[in-house]
Amino acid sequence: MHSPCVARCGLNDDNYCMGCFRHVDEIVIWSQASDAQKKQIGDSLAARKQQFLGDSNNQTLSRAKWLEAEKRLNENVEIKCGD
Repeated sequence: MHSPCVARCGLNDDNYCMGCFRHVDEIVIWSQASDAQKKQIGDSLAARKQQFLGDSNNQTLSRAKWLEAEKRLNENVEIKCGD
């Protein structure tokens, strides 16, 4: 499945990209996600687009936000694997 990225990355205050409407966590895991996970993410995007209709795309997906999400996700994976 192809990435829904439209190369207009800009996160809102809740860390949703106003270009593709994925959450930063979904963007970070995309390359490692299973086809089922990608489908689940993709299926939610149309509703999110409607939810955020009229919001502006005035921030960029910074490297710092990416690294923060990656760290948080990695910590969650380690916790889940230890159970």
